[in-house]
Amino acid sequence: MSLNPRLVKESFALIEPVADKAAAYFYGRLFAENPHLRGMFPPAMDVQRDRLFGALTRIVWSLDSPDGLAAFLGQLGRDHRKYGVVAEHYTAIGNALLATVRRFAAEVWDAEIEAAWVTAYTAAANIMIESADADAGVSPAWWLAEVIGHERRTPDIAVITLRLDRDLPYLPGQYVTVQTARWPRVWRTFSIANAPRGDRTIRLHVRAVPGGWVSTALVEHTRIGDTVMLGPALGTMTPADSGRDILCVAGGTGLAPIKAIVEHVIGSGLRPAVHLLYGARRACELYDLTDLIRMESAFPWLRVLPVVSEQPGYDGVRGRLTEVMERLRSWAGHDVYVCGPAAMVDDAVRRLQRNGVPLTDIRRDVVHGEP
Repeated sequence: MSLNPRLVKESFALIEPVADKAAAYFYGRLFAENPHLRGMFPPAMDVQRDRLFGALTRIVWSLDSPDGLAAFLGQLGRDHRKYGVVAEHYTAIGNALLATVRRFAAEVWDAEIEAAWVTAYTAAANIMIESADADAGVSPAWWLAEVIGHERRTPDIAVITLRLDRDLPYLPGQYVTVQTARWPRVWRTFSIANAPRGDRTIRLHVRAVPGGWVSTALVEHTRIGDTVMLGPALGTMTPADSGRDILCVAGGTGLAPIKAIVEHVIGSGLRPAVHLLYGARRACELYDLTDLIRMESAFPWLRVLPVVSEQPGYDGVRGRLTEVMERLRSWAGHDVYVCGPAAMVDDAVRRLQRNGVPLTDIRRDVVHGEP
């Protein structure tokens, strides 16, 4: 049967309002029928449920865009190798997913909708399995990395330097998943804060959040000499290399992938004008400003503008980062990169579009780490 995105989307729309219940049911069904799979998952499942539903939502609403969906599924399949996922696991997952959709879309469920879901899931699973199999011959499922630098920049932010045990292919602007010895089977995503280097080192900017298992372990309990595990690089906010002028908008630790992109531009030989707007609530939270100023002095085409939103006595630029961005000038004709908290990113994209910057010129991402 051919793929029918409409039927999948219409039935999925009934599930979205009860996402928490549906995700809990899915995992309950999966583990009841396949108890041996429980050990592959972390002890606490709340974040896992959120991420499952986030990925499912993206897949369902991208069924009409097969090229972009295939790229996402390929990344997902390669990334799932680090969990020990193999081809036969997809059958168990598919059965639990179908049972979940059948239960929560019962009012419209029929044989045609079931066939649409089976076709969609089979196609998605095949892409993930094929990508994982292709990757297995050329790349490890995970990398080991030694902590060789740990700088506590603020009470809750650390800049961590890692040396990997082998080459990790990645592009500026991408992120990796990280697991610490303190929390086995718990993986969290953090952006790489530098362009690729020849010495197998990468930097992460990590903010410890309340209740964040991995982020707190990395900021407060990790020491030089410790070892962490990394999954493969993911993410699509990568350099355009068009030669056009560039706007970068970074909120908080959203600076990490932005900094990697700026480093790449500096090393590329291209000489576009680069405006980097770097925002925080208070001046003390501009944790990487010293290094940005050093980059600015070495690269005359780069202008760094710190913006502080909640410190009345600050004598620099004050205000909401997105408002400052909007009133500075028109950014039409620029390649734009935006990363930070989700609300900030969404607001920046709306303002840019309103002022003539098409979505095709905007690359965006939200702060990675823990919710």
